[in-house]
Amino acid sequence: MSTTKQTPATGGRTFFGHPRMLANLFSVELWERFSFYGMQALLLYYMTYSLAEGGLAFDEVTAAGLVGAYGGGVYLSTILGAWLADRVLGSERVLFCSAIIIMCGHIALALLPGVVGLAIGLVLVGVGSGGLKANASSLVGTLYAPGDDRRDAGFSIFYMGINIGALVGPLLTNLAWDTYGFHVGFGLAAIGMAAGLVQYAVTRKNLPPAAHEIENPLPRSAYPRWIVVAVVAVVLIGGALGTGLLDAGNLASVMAYTAIAATVAYFAVILTSSKVSALERRRVYSFMPLFVASAAFWSLFQQQFTVVALYSESRLDRNLFGWEMPPGMVQSINPIFIILFAGVFAALWTRLGSRQPSSPVKFSFGLIVMGLAFLAFIPFAGGGANSTPLIGLAAILLLFTWAELFISPIGLSVTTKLAPEAFRTQMLALFFLSISLGTTVSGLLAGFYSEENEVPYFAFSGVTAIILGGALLASAPAIRKAMSGVR
Repeated sequence: MSTTKQTPATGGRTFFGHPRMLANLFSVELWERFSFYGMQALLLYYMTYSLAEGGLAFDEVTAAGLVGAYGGGVYLSTILGAWLADRVLGSERVLFCSAIIIMCGHIALALLPGVVGLAIGLVLVGVGSGGLKANASSLVGTLYAPGDDRRDAGFSIFYMGINIGALVGPLLTNLAWDTYGFHVGFGLAAIGMAAGLVQYAVTRKNLPPAAHEIENPLPRSAYPRWIVVAVVAVVLIGGALGTGLLDAGNLASVMAYTAIAATVAYFAVILTSSKVSALERRRVYSFMPLFVASAAFWSLFQQQFTVVALYSESRLDRNLFGWEMPPGMVQSINPIFIILFAGVFAALWTRLGSRQPSSPVKFSFGLIVMGLAFLAFIPFAGGGANSTPLIGLAAILLLFTWAELFISPIGLSVTTKLAPEAFRTQMLALFFLSISLGTTVSGLLAGFYSEENEVPYFAFSGVTAIILGGALLASAPAIRKAMSGVR
């Protein structure tokens, strides 16, 4: 719904009291998330189901590690997307090119058979999604003037649009898989991404001038050097794969170490840059504990695609009035709750205005609620096959959702506020690196899960998250002081 109210950032008509282009950007992200989560809801089952069932017959531990490594790779590739945006093409162009790459990846999964199709498809979707994610969020940030109290609420609305796609995608691709097979499900994801690409192509001209800016242009004389670096990187990765140095068994561990190394390097580059003022540097230091908290949170939350996926297939009662629901449809429960509660959280932050909790406090609440969600699995432990009622898992995923709303949209928002001007998009890449690390670790942690050790697994995970949340809450006043005026 639009009104005629003027906005400080862009002027003109608004979308629920926010800049009108917010509607266009969350629509693009909606279709991208439709394709991404629609595909990811099938991924673990595609790898673990037998050849006769249309799968690839991977063992569960290897498949869970690969799902974690792939998810980590998506967020790790935000570094490339952010660097290209800040130094070569600008956020708007990188987003457009990334959408094309994603669509090609889904087409590869749909049309190419076996491990070859899996590898090509996941690489293309991973690289494209990384480029799109960092830059879509960065473009949302350009819609708001500095100090605009609507920013957190705007990111929450943007997040709700994302989750409409995350809701519908798994529902439709699971129905396609159940009726026609895995590859038709992947094909449906490709159609969704094509719809998003067309929508963005039509509306991209309406973005504000800041969306087209290249923050820190790379000198033309440096192009040959970076081209050589890219070629060498591709050759090294290809060599590692060809010689077996990098394989399905160790990919998740390698990805985790890579994310840690990239994080250290990124913080070092930003903190030592002459383009960063003393005030901006202090704010970057304040971001570090939020980075750690984010990584810890995502290492638990992203187990929706590993542990929860395995749990849904074997432990969940999926019988609905005589119809057995495909297990991947469970991935749509969290987006339903996001859609219901994102607006509630956004309205709450808007109503509280300057009285709302600071970002470190919101992060601590997110970790504590996430810990409670894992402890809530314990009463269902030892019940046997198909013993957990659907409403029980839905209640647990409601806690997942509340935890997510305390951290994910708030993390995007506070990162744009703490970012040095010369590293606006690349600071968002740092936030996504925390998700990369957490997502990769979620795949590694899944290797320790089994029906026989559910109580210690869920207890350790839950208690650890609560302890970390409490420590962050105690540190919140000091962190907020270092944030130097940013809430």
